[in-house]
Amino acid sequence: MDPSAKKPESRSGVLYALAAYTLWGLLPIYWKALHGIPLGEVLAHRVIWSAVTILLLLAALKRLPDFLRVLADRRKRMLLLLSAVLIGCNWSIYIYAVYRGELVQASLGYYINPLMSVGMGVAILREKLSPIQILAVALAGLGVVILGFHHDGLPWVALGLALSFALYGYIKKRLGVESLTGLAIETLWLTPVAALYLAWLAWHHAPQAFASAAAPTFLLLGTGAITLAPLFFFNGAARRLPLSTLGFYQYLSPSIQLVMAVVWFHEPFTRMHAMSFGLIWAALALYTVDAIRKA
Repeated sequence: MDPSAKKPESRSGVLYALAAYTLWGLLPIYWKALHGIPLGEVLAHRVIWSAVTILLLLAALKRLPDFLRVLADRRKRMLLLLSAVLIGCNWSIYIYAVYRGELVQASLGYYINPLMSVGMGVAILREKLSPIQILAVALAGLGVVILGFHHDGLPWVALGLALSFALYGYIKKRLGVESLTGLAIETLWLTPVAALYLAWLAWHHAPQAFASAAAPTFLLLGTGAITLAPLFFFNGAARRLPLSTLGFYQYLSPSIQLVMAVVWFHEPFTRMHAMSFGLIWAALALYTVDAIRKA
């Protein structure tokens, strides 16, 4: 193919990547707007409206046959149950972090996520690390330990986000299921639990969602769309850009979150935070250079 023909495709791929990771970075604003509604209700509505939105989208794209084919595969169906539990945990920890004013820690979790994936490759797949990768993992581990001493305990929010998302990515990669189809089945696995929880709240006259102002109600209805929008752009970027190039953009999201946490939400960012993040940024730089060299 003529290289000049690839330029528009690459340019659109960059725009898709920027849109995806910028939207993921700005998501805390959405969850902050729902702060008056309990975490459990927000999660239940996110699961249900995500399932509805994805199924409607799959129907519009005429991809329901692929969805049904994956759903009929018992092995894939059960592995998607496991990934559903992991993404449910990830969503819970993330919104909890936003509610608790722990967005700095949440951004740390997504910074260390690629290095957590490297560690999983060693632990699960018995992969060998290059000297640069060993140094990168050691620097990141030191950064987490420093932050742990600063917080008088390990940063569980960051570690929980990184581990749940790394395991989720590992399962999805092994499955080879298209992301929209996979997310549709995952949310369907979680939907009965979410529906039972909301029914239990209604039985006890306790739900706050639709009893509150109109704005939070509409925001709850939009949780499916806000979950899908960055994924849509990410899929567009993944089709147009090499994986090594796409990897650069993944740091945009936690960077936006970190700036937002400190500048907008006024979360503390001390000298110890700077030291910890500095070590992790150095680790990511080494990891990225090593990835580029291998590519």
